[in-house]
Amino acid sequence: MSVQPGILAPVPPVARHLSFDAIPGGDLRGSLRALQAIADGESAAIGVGLSLARALGREIRGLHDFPVHSGAGFDVPATPGALWCWLRGTDRGELVHLTRRVEAALAPGLRQGAAVEAFRFGSGLDLTGYEDGTENPTGDAAVAAAVVSGQGPGLDGGSFAAVQQWVHDLGAFAAMTPREQDYTIGRRRSDNEEIEDAPASAHVKRAEQESFEPEAFVLRRSMPWVEGARAGLVFVAFGRSVDAFEVQLRRMCGAEDGVADALFRFTRPVTGAYYWCPPLAGGRLDLRALGL
Repeated sequence: MSVQPGILAPVPPVARHLSFDAIPGGDLRGSLRALQAIADGESAAIGVGLSLARALGREIRGLHDFPVHSGAGFDVPATPGALWCWLRGTDRGELVHLTRRVEAALAPGLRQGAAVEAFRFGSGLDLTGYEDGTENPTGDAAVAAAVVSGQGPGLDGGSFAAVQQWVHDLGAFAAMTPREQDYTIGRRRSDNEEIEDAPASAHVKRAEQESFEPEAFVLRRSMPWVEGARAGLVFVAFGRSVDAFEVQLRRMCGAEDGVADALFRFTRPVTGAYYWCPPLAGGRLDLRALGL
């Protein structure tokens, strides 16, 4: 039993994030069995939503509704989905054809909702030009942060994903001075060094993983996205549970001390969902926790 390899691998050059909704009266079991023949966990990483697990009469320990938050002038929404597919590759044309295969496999029980085109920018930058995921754990620490263990067959090797699409106002960000931009992020764009005297609202200070008790490490696999004139970041964080992500999000929204993350000066999340990413067994999705 092993984790879906796309979770631990570096982000690919291009990706597609697909969400699916259940068709009333559809053949969910047939759809998932067909998906097992396609999803290798690397070119196609899969996450199961709470509603799909419940439709199959199952509860996955640790999988629950995405939290809704509101702050001064911003909202953090919940937009749950039945299934999430993260298609990963090097060529957009290949992803188009892989999308068609996934859609056909799922057609008896699930239909596509949203599709978001993502890509790697430079060495792994956000569209603001700042490095994304600087404090990501690596090696054994990444496995410890992102992969379930000690829960038994069908669960060990799984992971939980928090997925949000953020829409950037790049004009608003560009209107800031370089110093304001650095203090918004909490790092210097020039060398990616953390700014010690950055304000409490700086993103680095809001989401500093070591500052929580217990420490709140997640494995980020975020990528920029673009659609016409709109662009931003598809934020993806994997964890052995959703707890670490939740405490970070609460602090970002100012729920702890009334100080909201400075990111909200130029960007907003428009989606938010949790998914359980099943482990692999014999190179196929291990869906025994769903009764398959």
